Amino acid sequence: MFKYTLDNKRYHTLNYHFKTKYNKKVFKVSLNAGFSCPNYKTGGCTFCLGSSGAFGGDPKDTLIKQFDTIKKVMERKWPNAGYIAYFQAATNTYAPLNVLKEKYETVLNIPNVIGLSIGTRPDAIESDVYDYLEELSKKTNLTIELGLQTIHDKTLKLINRGHSLKCFEDSLKELKKRGIEVVVHIINGLPGETKEDMINTVKYLNTLGIDGIKIHMLSILKGTKMGNDYLNKPFKTLTRDEYIDIVTEQLSYLDPKIVIHRITGDPDPKDLIEPSWITNKITIINDIDKLMVKKDYYQGCNLK
Repeated sequence: MFKYTLDNKRYHTLNYHFKTKYNKKVFKVSLNAGFSCPNYKTGGCTFCLGSSGAFGGDPKDTLIKQFDTIKKVMERKWPNAGYIAYFQAATNTYAPLNVLKEKYETVLNIPNVIGLSIGTRPDAIESDVYDYLEELSKKTNLTIELGLQTIHDKTLKLINRGHSLKCFEDSLKELKKRGIEVVVHIINGLPGETKEDMINTVKYLNTLGIDGIKIHMLSILKGTKMGNDYLNKPFKTLTRDEYIDIVTEQLSYLDPKIVIHRITGDPDPKDLIEPSWITNKITIINDIDKLMVKKDYYQGCNLK
């Protein structure tokens, strides 16, 4: 059995990471703190509906109420679990420092909250915020989830990402030199990218000392610029089999110590244009597992 799993997987599972680090069941509780995004000023990412993290809580509710609503469901099954508050929606470092402190520390004061996970962009962390995050990391289990999507600047421009690979590299260096855990988000199936492009994104990230990765399949959503463009002039999207094959290849090049936080996406079906197959999340994960076995792959097996 692969070393970093408790579930007979062939990759480093988040379940293994949490149980070995905390010695108990741990859940992430997704929150919406009502933040905006610096990229909205230029139209936003072409794939984005305007508030990434659609599964966070209701921003009309306080963070405490959002947290309690989700916690009540979780604690029925695991009453002694620990909780990581996940600031998921939009860009969660895009605010003055005093606002960030108030939001983060309000949640940290909730009983059994053992850490924070903060989703953001590499161009949305000011110098004083880096310093504060370093302080915070010494008081709690802090993870920064940094959106990249692809290492290819041509694609970043095409999707109006609003930052370059160099910007990402600089931000990652600032976080890592402060000893902060970083999880990087990437998207497979972006327009114009080849299988080799997607694998090269993982190969490159493998050299940067990241702690975790989230792998998403591109969701083309109603109401986005990409969605409107697709309806006017459809472009090729990955088939289910292509996506599963690419993910297994990406895993084979990834350092086994990097934690796999996500291996596919789960968009709201009411917003989805394509690909329709992406809504069957569990079967996709199962078929990734089966193909890893068929190829006799495990995470990092093709590392040189």
